[in-house]
Amino acid sequence: MLLGTAAFGIPVSTTHTITGAIMGVGATQRLSAVRWGIATRIVWAWILTIPAAAIIAWLSYLALHFTIVPR
Repeated sequence: MLLGTAAFGIPVSTTHTITGAIMGVGATQRLSAVRWGIATRIVWAWILTIPAAAIIAWLSYLALHFTIVPR
């Protein structure tokens, strides 16, 4: 997985790697070993992180642009 993400230039944090590994090991033992409700919430958090960061960056840009840039 890490080689695939590196090949496409997709950023992956240590937290992504560790959490994915823990879920994978639990799933190989038995599927009921993984708390799928929590796993689902983690995956949604991963998916929503990039758009949320983009929105915060855009709002920060607007706030700084209209307060610092002289006219």
